[in-house]
Amino acid sequence: MLKKSLFIILMVLLLDQILKFWIKTNMFIGQEYHVFGNWFIIHFTENNGMAFGMEFGGNWGKLILSVFRIIAVIAIGWYLIKITKKNVSFGFVLSLSLIFAGAVGNIIDSAFYGLLFNDSYFQVAEFLPKEGGYGSFLHGRVVDMFYFPIFDGHFPLWLPFLSGKYFEFFAPVFNIADSSITVGVFFMIIFQKKFFLKQAEEKKDNKDNNNINPETL
Repeated sequence: MLKKSLFIILMVLLLDQILKFWIKTNMFIGQEYHVFGNWFIIHFTENNGMAFGMEFGGNWGKLILSVFRIIAVIAIGWYLIKITKKNVSFGFVLSLSLIFAGAVGNIIDSAFYGLLFNDSYFQVAEFLPKEGGYGSFLHGRVVDMFYFPIFDGHFPLWLPFLSGKYFEFFAPVFNIADSSITVGVFFMIIFQKKFFLKQAEEKKDNKDNNNINPETL
C-alpha cells in the first residue's frame, strides 16, 4: 500500500511542477491561452496565500502560512505512513496521498520559487537568474493557471445586499496541487466513514478477544 501511495504522490508532484515550470518560463503574469473558448483558459497568475488565489496577511502571514503548511505536511506524512501499514481501504490511502501531494506541491512554490526565478511581471521569468530570485526562502509565490469562467452576469436587482453586482462562475484560478487537495478531501468524505467504522470494529474485536477468560475455553 505504501508503494501505491508513493507512486500517486510522485505522479501528482511531477505533473504539478512540470506544468508550473513551463508556465513560469514561457508566460508572463496575466498572459493567457484560450483552450476551450471562454470556458477553459490557461491564465498565468501567482498568489501569496492559500489555495484558489486566496491571500493571507502580508509577509508575516505568508511566513506563518508556509510554516503551518510544513507542519501539516509532516503530520499528514507521518499518519499516511502509519495507516499504510494497516489493513485499510485503498480509497482512504488515495485520499490522504492526494492531499499530501497537493500540499507539498504548493510548499515547493512557496519555499523555493522566490530563490529559483526572477519576477514574471511584464516578462518571462528566468530560471536561476544571475541577479538572484525575486524572494527569499518561504516567500515564494504559488503559480496558478487553470481558469474556468463558465458564465458571468449580474445579480437580480431584487436580491438583498447583492443587487445588481457582477458575479463570475467559476472565478478562482488554481493549479494541479489545488485540484489534488480538493479531490483528496472529496474522496476523504466518501471513504472516511468506512475507514473509521472498520477501525472501530477492529478495536472492538481486539477488546472482546482480550476479555475472553482462558478458563472457559
